[in-house]
Amino acid sequence: MLFTSESVSAGHPDKVADYISDSILDYYVSRDPEAHVAVECMVSKGMVVVAGEVASIVTYNSDKIKVVIKEALIYLEYYTGYCIYVFINPQSPDIAMGVNRKGAGDQGMMFGYACEDTPEFMPAPVMFAHRILKRLSHERKLGGGGAFGPDAKSQVTVEYDDDMKVLGITDIVVSQQHSADITIEEVREWVLGIILDELGAFMDNDSRVFINPTGRFVIGGPDGDTGLTGRKIIVDTYGGMGRHGGGAFSGKDATKVDRTGAYMARHIAVSLVGSYICKRCEVQLSYAIGIEEPISVNVNTFGTSCLTDEVVVDLIKTNFDLRPYAMIDYLNLRKPIFSQVTNYGHFGDSKWPWEQVKEIDYFV
Repeated sequence: MLFTSESVSAGHPDKVADYISDSILDYYVSRDPEAHVAVECMVSKGMVVVAGEVASIVTYNSDKIKVVIKEALIYLEYYTGYCIYVFINPQSPDIAMGVNRKGAGDQGMMFGYACEDTPEFMPAPVMFAHRILKRLSHERKLGGGGAFGPDAKSQVTVEYDDDMKVLGITDIVVSQQHSADITIEEVREWVLGIILDELGAFMDNDSRVFINPTGRFVIGGPDGDTGLTGRKIIVDTYGGMGRHGGGAFSGKDATKVDRTGAYMARHIAVSLVGSYICKRCEVQLSYAIGIEEPISVNVNTFGTSCLTDEVVVDLIKTNFDLRPYAMIDYLNLRKPIFSQVTNYGHFGDSKWPWEQVKEIDYFV
């Protein structure tokens, strides 16, 4: 079986929008850990538009929010005089009613996935795609000179055997923004060297590599394409290998189960695989607005466990408190860490609490 996943860099316009949304979230959470925030962003050539709802003890000040946005653009290497428009309103009391009584802030379903493909318990295609772009960004910033820009995309196709074991990489696609002063040959040579250094062990003579297939990628970021918060939810999660409930993460505080429920479902999946209960699993949680306990808990171990899925669900309910406020406290989500999670996937980095393995005892 062949499976393909993609990743995008921090300078991709959709990720610029995500980062701005999460930076505004961090601004509020750093001053009010109990803040309720839902902020969306659109970026285009010379323009940033932010809109959303906030309930916080922090007094709303559009000038301060604009400073946060400018700092985010500078960090992403894009600030050159953008026109910034901010429209933030109070959170609806109808929504706040559900959160204030310790229930979920909305209805919805969230998925978590883990497998043995990589040491991070992530699917190989998306993890490999992230690795390429992280390395390109690192080397680009080290090299200096402005030869390469912050916008980039990668795509990796991995071949699996019938038991879902990784056999190798069949195809890699990378598009890297560059200056008009260097040739396409120079771009391809630089990118190929990084690809081979990072993933050469998984490639053979039949592996195909496509670098800047059109031959030119000078105009990038918001100058080349409009970006929106929440448009890279598959990049943020499992590259399509695991299902997605449809709710984006960026710009949403931890009372939003779209984010916290997905982080918790990932933590559960990591713990199941890390405790050798299964080799691969997908966990689904679902919630109703204002209700504390999840409406449903489901797991699929894809036949890789000696336990039935029904027994695994019982283990989940026994070992994890799935009430929204309990998950927030357990995962330590009242800190301004969200802009640090925005790029290269929200999962797979061991420094985050939801990536830790909670050992689960079981008896057969």
